[in-house]
Amino acid sequence: MIAPDRKDFVSLAVDESRSYTNGKRRKQSYWRKWKQLSSLQRSLILFVLVLLLISGFTVYPGLLTHWRAQSDTAEGRNDGDEVQAHIERNGGDNVILPEPPSERKGFRKRGPPALQNRLQKKGNDSELQGVALKMMKEDGNKLLVSWHGSVFKLGEDTNDKKAIQPESTDTSIAESRQEAVREAFRHAWKGYKEFAWGHDELKPISKSYTEWFGLGLTLIDALDTMWILGLKKEFEEAREWVATHLSFGKNVDVNLFESTIRILGGLLSTYHLTGDSLFLEKAKEIGSRLMPAFGTPSKIPYSDVNIGTGVAHPPRWTSDSTVAEVTTIQLEFRELSRLTGDPKYQNAVMEVMKQVHKLEGKHDGLVPMFINTNNGQFTHLGVYTLGARVDSYYEYLLKQWIQGGKTEKDLLEDYMQVVEGIKKNLLKKSSPLGLTFVGELSHGHFSPKMDHLVCFLPGTLALGAHNGLPVEHMELAQQLMETCYQMYAQMETGLSPEIVHFNMQPGSTQDVDVKPADRHNLLRPETVESLFYLYRFTKDKKYQSWGWEIFQNFNKYTRVDSGGYTSINNVRDPQSPSPRDKMESFFLGETLKYFYLLFSDNLDLINLDKYIFNTEAHPLPIWPKTN
Repeated sequence: MIAPDRKDFVSLAVDESRSYTNGKRRKQSYWRKWKQLSSLQRSLILFVLVLLLISGFTVYPGLLTHWRAQSDTAEGRNDGDEVQAHIERNGGDNVILPEPPSERKGFRKRGPPALQNRLQKKGNDSELQGVALKMMKEDGNKLLVSWHGSVFKLGEDTNDKKAIQPESTDTSIAESRQEAVREAFRHAWKGYKEFAWGHDELKPISKSYTEWFGLGLTLIDALDTMWILGLKKEFEEAREWVATHLSFGKNVDVNLFESTIRILGGLLSTYHLTGDSLFLEKAKEIGSRLMPAFGTPSKIPYSDVNIGTGVAHPPRWTSDSTVAEVTTIQLEFRELSRLTGDPKYQNAVMEVMKQVHKLEGKHDGLVPMFINTNNGQFTHLGVYTLGARVDSYYEYLLKQWIQGGKTEKDLLEDYMQVVEGIKKNLLKKSSPLGLTFVGELSHGHFSPKMDHLVCFLPGTLALGAHNGLPVEHMELAQQLMETCYQMYAQMETGLSPEIVHFNMQPGSTQDVDVKPADRHNLLRPETVESLFYLYRFTKDKKYQSWGWEIFQNFNKYTRVDSGGYTSINNVRDPQSPSPRDKMESFFLGETLKYFYLLFSDNLDLINLDKYIFNTEAHPLPIWPKTN
């Protein structure tokens, strides 16, 4: 019935004893009884209530957790219902939502707190762009959503590293990312074709070119990339140039190492991928013209050779070659011998490896940076690094062993000793994130300096583990992969500098420090290369996500409107990164190729049990095992 004196309340009478009036009288009687108590009695009761309240606060966290656990299901269902309703109101599966925090302008989700705050102030939240969000499937009471390649559950914190780990593969996203790489290649090729056709390297800002050897270096370096990316039209244009214009009979000095990995390696790889004998014939010609470099007293090759006159020589200022130059030509010359049946190429390069294997001057397997071409001995002893002048020696120890069917024990022995030497002498932790990095050793003094070139190492370690080496190598690879990613993520442009120094002092606010002279980015491939290996072997989608982030930043800060991409001078200044006006040939030969392979889930797209990549990303076949 309705109480006549309170029209804003409604009571349903079950029996006459449960009327509103009787309830009111009971409340009044309780108050009368309280007033009848003495002051002491009321104080004691209040004191007990306060004790109970304090006890409640003590156990409150546990109660709150219990309450949240009970309410999660209902909240998740409500979240899903609201999103589904929003989708239905907008007439389809696609909904436009703000981009995740990691995609915002100027924001680096994995940087240290101080850097994050600084970058957030620079960003403009009002300029957030929308992205398509697609409902995927129900997972219990949570709704799975695809967002920038990651699949996560609604209601979870997208700033939480664990929350944004992908749970399934969206093939359309993989395909769109691969198409983005194709478009980037076409854009770079457009600039090269228009302003530098047949020359070595494009200068995209000035719309001109630079000449190094005068052998169409970018074109040859990019041949197998075009084939792998399915860019048949561009490939046919380049093949026609090779057939009609590529000549090695020029009176020109070339660097043995660079010519081997880029030209010889590129031609051999393209021959294997296409079966076109044109490329094998060109490979034979350049290989034979490089052989005079091995005519030294020690059989350690000179760094330079004139491919027209056949005269080889060291640099003007020294009789030394770098260790990387003489020990990173083996994959290519060995393969040339296998294809031609002429052992002279393999014999020459393996003589180098035999000598380096037994040389003194190593430090737990680590080698100095220089070797003398007259006496065959290491020089500049006491400096050990995995960076420039020696980096790919370590890479080719493992890759020669794999290429030859895992039979050459000296190569494996040297590689295993190197890994232990790195762990013993060069591995340290940074502050504040505790990143594992590879430093340098100079006459017993450790330096926390790490070249971007060293980021080949995670991929090499992972490749070794894939081929049966200890699982600890894969664990170290994953730690170093995180470090190499942070070399990008902690920079304001999201692009890595050429060299970093890691902070090791407790209380540091940022792990990475960069000296002004080291802030340039040359469009290098090493980090993307390692991301490819780590993703291929682990299938952890975070590596693809990291790669996509890096790719977008290359597009943002290095893409030139008229065609091509340029290296930049300052990765710490997103407002003025200062272009250097040069697109290295390895951007097409390596960087974009590894991006494309990273975004692919097709294991047969350059099967790593059938091919080994040379240090310029040119795949060569692993030799069949012989009885």
